[in-house]
Amino acid sequence: MAYSRVLFIFTALLFLPATPKSDSPQQGFISMVISQKGLDLAKDILINQAISSLTPLQLPSIQKSKKIPIVGSVHVVLSNITIDRIDVISSYVKPGSSGVAIVASGATANLSMDWYYSYTTWVFVPIQVSDRGSAFIKVEGMEVGLTLGLENQGGTLKLTPKECGCYVKSISISLNGGASWFYQGFVDAFKDQIRSAVENTISKKIKEGTIKLDSLLQTLPREVPIDSVASLNVTFVNEPSLGNSSIGVEINGLFTSKNNVSLPSHYRKSYQTSVFCKDREKMLGISLDELVFNSGASIYFDAGIMQWMVDKVPDQSLLNTASWKFLIPQLYRKFPNDDMKLNISFTSPPVIRILPDKIDATICSDMTIDVLDANEIVSVACVSVVVRVSGSVDILNNNLAGTIDVDDFSLSLKWSQVGKFHMSLIQSLMWTLIKTVALPYANTRLRKGFPLPIISGFTLQSASITYVDSRVLICSDVVFKDEYNFEPLGLYNYW
Repeated sequence: MAYSRVLFIFTALLFLPATPKSDSPQQGFISMVISQKGLDLAKDILINQAISSLTPLQLPSIQKSKKIPIVGSVHVVLSNITIDRIDVISSYVKPGSSGVAIVASGATANLSMDWYYSYTTWVFVPIQVSDRGSAFIKVEGMEVGLTLGLENQGGTLKLTPKECGCYVKSISISLNGGASWFYQGFVDAFKDQIRSAVENTISKKIKEGTIKLDSLLQTLPREVPIDSVASLNVTFVNEPSLGNSSIGVEINGLFTSKNNVSLPSHYRKSYQTSVFCKDREKMLGISLDELVFNSGASIYFDAGIMQWMVDKVPDQSLLNTASWKFLIPQLYRKFPNDDMKLNISFTSPPVIRILPDKIDATICSDMTIDVLDANEIVSVACVSVVVRVSGSVDILNNNLAGTIDVDDFSLSLKWSQVGKFHMSLIQSLMWTLIKTVALPYANTRLRKGFPLPIISGFTLQSASITYVDSRVLICSDVVFKDEYNFEPLGLYNYW
């Protein structure tokens, strides 16, 4: 089971290729590509973890009877044959048309075992002769190869082992105990059997791990929960793509409601080719279409949470009619020195655009001015507020977080119970409220971000972010926490 976990981490990171089965592409709004450098990292992790999981490894016992000159027929039993250590000299991972080949070559292995022999000799009468001891075996020139394919099966990953094998070039045996005649006979009789046992057992374990891995891949979630309102749809779309030195995959990537509310049709668009990193020195590229962000805005808007009551501000005097008496005289005359609340609600989902140098958004909201008159809340006016903001995103603990700033805003009066008043009169006051209340609140929420689909135990490092073709493109190296415990399996934060 431990070996299957190692394979899971490697394969889930690589998203291996397979022959396409879909004639028409589906929409994938988050794309990922692993470069050769990233494949090499994953391969090294796989091999190191596999060695830890495969050693010690018990091989089947071997017994055989062989005729030895002068001695006669000798029955020999080899037991407790154990691979104690494996060292890999070189290795490589190579994408190909049939899958991804992972090869460890020039490997050596140390084995230990117990031996026992017995035979019958005649000295006037038959005499049973036996002996026992231990042995050390050195395996050299070992090569282990595995070719894996992966296909999209209904939005989940289906793993197929295509080729698997182990080849041992040579072995040397050192016996502790036993006569010289026994040593040569032992080597001649069992050298090939030990070689076959090593090759067959390692190959069998790799195949068993692949089968278990396929079962684990089926447990990958289709949704990553963000909070009580939304989840991220992480079902795989289309078949993984294969390059000469990279592997790519697409996931749906859109926010979904916990109430299974479907995405509005105006957020759908035709399929477009993904954008990947030009810097091949980076291990991983992640591309997020602007519709990922717009889908989130739509879900949260439909959930009715894009509204809040403002009753505390840094300058609390701003929420008293006395501060407004020269701006809206009738308000102060009707409600002198009364406290106020501002009821702000979005009138539509924010429209987010990814431009070549920034991300911008247009936010349309209504601000209702409520007055606390004795024990009664009186709504006295409603102002339409359209705010245009721009900002950027960055990586924070494997989350995609962001900050925004206000470019400009416009005001229009929707209705009033305290007479008409010009928006220019409250422009300065509204700017103060936006900068000191709305903007810090929004940035506090945005700095939390949402999780990127990164495998547990891996962390993005030295990431660069660019904006290309209405997409956020993240190009990053990846580091692996060696001390990470792979139980339970999962993606970062949620997967």
